[in-house]
Amino acid sequence: MIDRRLFLGSAAAAGAALLAAPHVAFARAMTDRRFVFIIQRGAADGLSTLAPVGDPAFAALRGGFADLDGGAKLDPFFTLHPALTETAKLYGAGEALFVHAVASPYRDRSHFDGQNVLETGGLAAYQLRDGWMNRLLGLLPQDEAKAIAVSATVPAALRGIHDVGSYAPSVLPAASEDLLARVGDLYAADRQLAPLWNEAMQTRKLTSDLAADGGRNAAATGALAARLLSGAEGNRIAFIETGGWDTHSGQKGRLTAQYRGLDAMIAALRTGLGPAWSETLVLVATEFGRTAAPNGTNGTDHGTASAAMLLGGAVKGGRVIADWPGLAPAALYENRDLKPTTDLDALIANALGQHYGLELPRTMATLFPNGTRARALDGLIRA
Repeated sequence: MIDRRLFLGSAAAAGAALLAAPHVAFARAMTDRRFVFIIQRGAADGLSTLAPVGDPAFAALRGGFADLDGGAKLDPFFTLHPALTETAKLYGAGEALFVHAVASPYRDRSHFDGQNVLETGGLAAYQLRDGWMNRLLGLLPQDEAKAIAVSATVPAALRGIHDVGSYAPSVLPAASEDLLARVGDLYAADRQLAPLWNEAMQTRKLTSDLAADGGRNAAATGALAARLLSGAEGNRIAFIETGGWDTHSGQKGRLTAQYRGLDAMIAALRTGLGPAWSETLVLVATEFGRTAAPNGTNGTDHGTASAAMLLGGAVKGGRVIADWPGLAPAALYENRDLKPTTDLDALIANALGQHYGLELPRTMATLFPNGTRARALDGLIRA
């Protein structure tokens, strides 16, 4: 179904409702809830992720990119990319919610600046030194404020005063495949070392490109993240870094491989978490979108609005939320991009506030201290 009433009602009405409501406890009692942020570094093309096939201007504007045979038709207006098969199943199970025409406050087209704004929660690049995920830890009970990054370095989103862990690949010079195979043969008969070596080989390339090895490395990353989030002493918050979304040329084939890897990662995360998936929220978002029309090299250039995903058993899914701006020439942002109509910061604050039982005004003020008051977006998370 399409829910185009994302910001139904005026800001004044939303504010009045908050003032009229009785005081709500700042954070609910300790829960077993988990949160995972998967960043798409490089500016993912939201019009490929979730294609607005019902827009009259879509087919002519997108040309060959408009061919989405095999993609799941979420409703008469939107079709999911064909490679996102497991994600489509989550949508069918009511565990995936898509938000389109979404963007952070950033309006230029630099990857580094855009990612900094997305991760720190500022209005401009390098305005804030810590990240909104680190600030989130200060809102949670101590036993829930345990976070880890599946990334080569601790990302800006998790930097700050609260301690976090990280999984990082070795900084030692890379060993040749021949050497690794010889060591594997050496350990093969050792009942203690062989399993450890095999596990090390499985996690060796976890932070590489999503498309690598047919998506198997991406699936291993999801499985690793699930292990890091499991158990009574496990982490409750994770950041997963993905790259390869900067598709200036040859986009169609490259994105198919990217989506296949992302889909495998999400499926492995769901499987690995087991029963804990029912209390998990996964956010997938990118620093900005890409141009609405293809360029001369069968790719797209840096744009503005894109699509975000909320996934997990905690999500009240089976919906697409879009205050759709249209793709006609006059509707495009700066005559080239999908126009942003939904504030990504507000989406994040509302989703996390509902997920953890936090008051929206204080959540927004903590995570995005320089932003405006977020409008309430009810019903993102299951009660």
